[in-house]
Amino acid sequence: MISEEKQIILRVVERFIHTGSLVDEHVKVTCLPDNKTSFVEQAGDYGRTILLDEYHLDDKVIWASYSPRSGTVYLSLKNAH
Repeated sequence: MISEEKQIILRVVERFIHTGSLVDEHVKVTCLPDNKTSFVEQAGDYGRTILLDEYHLDDKVIWASYSPRSGTVYLSLKNAH
């Protein structure tokens, strides 16, 4: 069975790849610079590292992760150098 967090990520990734939309009715979506595999989420005076996982859809690769603390999905496209 797929976890709720994974379902959230897959829903956001699919919508972003198919429509380019960063809007979701249940979570915030933040697009990071291309080729990012981690992000430091700030909360007051401290930060927490969010590691992004690789997803493949429609011949595109995107890194994504969900932070339950902030209710945010972070996305980063993988671009060839």
